[in-house]
Amino acid sequence: MASIKAFPNNPYQENTYILYDDSGECAIIDPGMYTAAEQNAVVNFISSNQLKPVLLLNTHCHIDHVLGNKFVFDQYGLKPQFHEGELVVLQTMPVWAQQSGIRYELSPLPDTYLPESGTITFGNTTLELIFAPGHSPAHLCFYSKDDVLLVGGDVLFSGSIGRTDLPGGNHTQLLKNIREKLFILPSNVVVYPGHGPETTIGLERETNPFFG
Repeated sequence: MASIKAFPNNPYQENTYILYDDSGECAIIDPGMYTAAEQNAVVNFISSNQLKPVLLLNTHCHIDHVLGNKFVFDQYGLKPQFHEGELVVLQTMPVWAQQSGIRYELSPLPDTYLPESGTITFGNTTLELIFAPGHSPAHLCFYSKDDVLLVGGDVLFSGSIGRTDLPGGNHTQLLKNIREKLFILPSNVVVYPGHGPETTIGLERETNPFFG
C-alpha cells in the first residue's frame, strides 16, 4: 500500500507530494519547494524514512508546481515527466517568474513525456494517467486504484475547481473533464489537490458548488 505526505510550499501554498510504498521507492509530485527550509523539509522526510526517489512527476507546469524541479534534479538526478502539451507552459515560466517577482531556477526538460492515458509504476505502486485539461492545456491527474487516491493537481479542490483564466485554460473543458473523468471514480477516492486540504470524489460530486 502507498502512503502520501503533503508539503505546502512557496508563496502560492502549493502542495508538494511524496508518494511512497513499502518497497522504499517514492515519487515526488509537483515539487514546489522555494526556500531552503522547504527544500530541507522534503529532503529530511525522504532520508528519515529511508526512501529512494525514482520519479519526478508534474501534473502541469505552472510556476508553483515546478519551482522545485531543478532542486530535485540536482539532489536526486531525476528529470520531470509530464505531458508534452505542457512544454509550452514550462517555457513561459522564466518570464512569468520575472513578472511575478519569483525566483525561478530553470527546470530540466523531460527525457520521457507522459501520454494521455496508460499507467506509470514505481515500487509496488501503479498510477493510472487521467488527462484532464482545462486549468492548463495538458493537465494530468495520477490515480492509484489500489490505494483509493488521486493526486489531482489543480483540477478539483475541496469545494472548488481550478482557475481557468490563465493561458490555455478553458472553463467548459475543465467542468466536462471533472464530470466525465473524475466524478466516475469511486466515491471513497481521496483527492489530494494542488492547494488546500484533501477531499473525496463523493463529497465533491454531491456538494461542489460548480456542479448543480
